[in-house]
Amino acid sequence: MLIRIMSGGQTGVDQAALRAAVSLNISLGGWCPPGRLSEGGIIPDQFPLIETPNDRSPAAPDIPRSQRSEWNVRDSDGTLLLCNGELQAQDRGTRWTAECAEQYAKPLLVADPFALADVPRVHHWIDEHRIRSLNVAGPSESSSPDIGAAAERFVAVLLRLHTLYKHKP
Repeated sequence: MLIRIMSGGQTGVDQAALRAAVSLNISLGGWCPPGRLSEGGIIPDQFPLIETPNDRSPAAPDIPRSQRSEWNVRDSDGTLLLCNGELQAQDRGTRWTAECAEQYAKPLLVADPFALADVPRVHHWIDEHRIRSLNVAGPSESSSPDIGAAAERFVAVLLRLHTLYKHKP
């Protein structure tokens, strides 16, 4: 049973997932970069994220914010990557998140946030893998314009569906 949404706090998919969780009173958390920095400035205080000691993981020193991405994968039960298009075509940070899921042997699912028809598939995947703490990640707003609005809508529909099933007798 899903009880927590985790994310790294970047603009785009990360903050969208956190906003959806806040709007539905779902527990949230995760790791964010030192100084709570995102491309939009400081990550809002309403998101109770913990700062990593370093910006970059020793395993990915060429990727900005790689430590928080790695630790969110490590500390969650599974990762949902929301991106428009094939994973191979995404930015290096999004692909790094997928690499971390493989490295930590954690369930990973890639879905298109612009396709709400994908929500039942994601819901089934969460149940199948018994995910309680879900890391939601994907591109920032600057690398994928309008992804934030689509991701927030997608995650909100997913969480509402989950809540309906959770309370079903």
